[in-house]
Amino acid sequence: MQVNPRSAVQMFYRSVYNNTHGLLKKRMRELVPVKQALLRDVRKRYGSKEVCKVTVDQAIGGMRNVFGLFYDASLLDAKTGITMRDYNIPELQEYLQKAENGHEPLPEALFWLLCTGDFPSEQEFADVQQEWKQRGQLDSETQRFILSLPKTAHPMTMLSQTLLFLQKDSQFQQAYDQGKVSKPQYWEYFYEDAMDLLAKIPRVSALIYRHKYKNGEIIQADDNLDWAGNYAHMLGYNKFEVRECLRGYLSIHADHEGGNVSAHTTHLVGSALADPYLSYSAGVNGLAGPLHGLANQEVLKWLLEMREELGDNISNEKIQDYVLTTIREGRVIPGYGHAVLRYTDPRFIHQKEFAARHIKDDPLVNLTAQCYHVIPPVLKTIGKIQNPWPNVDAHSGVLLYHYGMREFQYYTVVFAVSRALGCMANLIWSRAFGLPIERPGSITLRWIEEKFGENQNIK
Repeated sequence: MQVNPRSAVQMFYRSVYNNTHGLLKKRMRELVPVKQALLRDVRKRYGSKEVCKVTVDQAIGGMRNVFGLFYDASLLDAKTGITMRDYNIPELQEYLQKAENGHEPLPEALFWLLCTGDFPSEQEFADVQQEWKQRGQLDSETQRFILSLPKTAHPMTMLSQTLLFLQKDSQFQQAYDQGKVSKPQYWEYFYEDAMDLLAKIPRVSALIYRHKYKNGEIIQADDNLDWAGNYAHMLGYNKFEVRECLRGYLSIHADHEGGNVSAHTTHLVGSALADPYLSYSAGVNGLAGPLHGLANQEVLKWLLEMREELGDNISNEKIQDYVLTTIREGRVIPGYGHAVLRYTDPRFIHQKEFAARHIKDDPLVNLTAQCYHVIPPVLKTIGKIQNPWPNVDAHSGVLLYHYGMREFQYYTVVFAVSRALGCMANLIWSRAFGLPIERPGSITLRWIEEKFGENQNIK
């Protein structure tokens, strides 16, 4: 692994531990008081400064570009895309650990970075990996619960229910109920729950997949594999390419700042001191909403419909006509545009480059690459579209489809396994920072009229 050029100062402060277990929590214990002091200083110096003004349109329109949430692990920039602890997607790919002969970043290493701001050493990476293997075992009661769920249920419903079932094991909830935990200790109990949840969620999600789609034929974990590679194995996909695909997928989808529905919901529910199981179950429910987690399925359906209507070897002109027809019908082009981004999503580029390395002569993958060149110029001619460029969803479903996962509803579960990384890191730090319960104000139509209008007729 190459040495990260930014880490010289970080490494100076990093403690070295002789024992081989729990290195992440020990590192967190060092960092928490330092970051708490930094937050106190920031509030003392800048607490009265105005972050942004809010218009009525913003209040009504989903709070777009309203900066009212403190979420420290990642930041989304309209030009550069997502950064996690100030590192962009290409940097994460370069500096995070990889599987042997692999090219994709490993999520265990990313979680260390999300929690600490540092790239892990080989020892630190291996320690998280081993800890998740030890924590990840599912007892027979949990397995029976999953296998008892009706196969007619949506897989995201199954995941949410199973997270709630696992809540019985929450160390935070047990300590809080017994009055054994003080506020400065909250983060440590949240940490334990978060690590347990992250260790188990690939196994839970794979068991849901095998139960719902593969007649309950369970594949046991292979603890010789990494977190993402083992997930692929338990799903039933054992080619190295598929494991690499999931390693990259689970890493680049892990966090996307705090304002998206799944991250914000998890953060909001956690602010009430709901433990990580309760909080992330709520986040999963938000992710299941069609406007958040369904996007890559919509892209895939749209591309498959285009191929069915136009066949293979589609000309650029026919794609242009198909795009314009879709828009005339009052529909959007799925996978293009983003609420924040104004350039091509770096996560799309990451997946496009993965496909170029590993996939040859797949008509759907080729069509995706062709659309990347054809669609943006068409969308640019339509005045209301601010961002004509593809986002991550324009490619992610196509990769899963290529490797044989045709169960579209399950795609959101894969997303949920990934997003747990960012949401858990944020929950831990939210409690470490002592952040209060989230309670924004709200307004009514009458309030708007009385404050800004001449007429006060609205009742």
